[in-house]
Amino acid sequence: MARPFRFGVNLITPAASDQWRKKCRMAETLGYDVILVPDHLGMPAPFPALVAAAEATERPRLGTLVLDSGFWNPTLLAREVATTDQLTGGRLELGLGTGYMRAEHDAAGLPFGTPGERVTHLQRTITELDRLYASDDFTPQPLQRPRPPLLVGGNGDRVLKLTAQHAEIAAFSGGRSDTDGQATMLTAAQLAERVAAYQGFAADRAEPAELNLLIYMVMVTNDRRAALQPSLAKLPHLTEEEALDLPTLLFGTVRQMADQLRAQRERYGFTYISVLEPAMESFAPVIEELRGE
Repeated sequence: MARPFRFGVNLITPAASDQWRKKCRMAETLGYDVILVPDHLGMPAPFPALVAAAEATERPRLGTLVLDSGFWNPTLLAREVATTDQLTGGRLELGLGTGYMRAEHDAAGLPFGTPGERVTHLQRTITELDRLYASDDFTPQPLQRPRPPLLVGGNGDRVLKLTAQHAEIAAFSGGRSDTDGQATMLTAAQLAERVAAYQGFAADRAEPAELNLLIYMVMVTNDRRAALQPSLAKLPHLTEEEALDLPTLLFGTVRQMADQLRAQRERYGFTYISVLEPAMESFAPVIEELRGE
């Protein structure tokens, strides 16, 4: 039996206290299950933003989608995570990735490293968090034990193996980044291959992970092909049919978008759907359509 759908919104625009809390309350009212914050320069700092979100809301979980592990010393991160979990009443979900934006590392004066080095640091971070939280000598400890649920995002084999070994949530971005952080969208077939690879690595898990997909664009329209046209220039490697088949783009009526997500749950197993802040209101009717399924 398929998992029920769960929905998150990734809040990317900084705001003063009152406005931040207002949009977090709106996300709760619109039916989102998770309020998320990414980890990019120029966007809100994740942990204080999530604490403020918790103070403004009652129901939603709170998560990072995702932390750039290259920004973080594992011991200092363990302190931040545990404190945030305590201050949010045990509502935190910890999302981690390798990081992919060289320019942000350069701006912060931090080494970027090769892809292999970044994956190794992610692995060390996960291992160190588990070690510290298992130690009676480490404080503070998270409210959720043994730690908050872990989401790991990425598409490469080493990251997918890490995800299969450690994470309660496997997150797929639907894109592939080059060494400078430029993203190329995966075709539906390529994404299916990546999900299948993960499922192979996770075959021995006692409990299957929840599968997350980040949706990049939501557009309510009666003409999917016409709505797609302005985006085709950004997808030169795809035909129009391939672009219309992208799981990470939702164009259509509310019913069509809901049907697309149902079909993607059947094909890939995605049940935890995240959208970006600009789509928060336009996606809400789709949540209503799928609520309880």
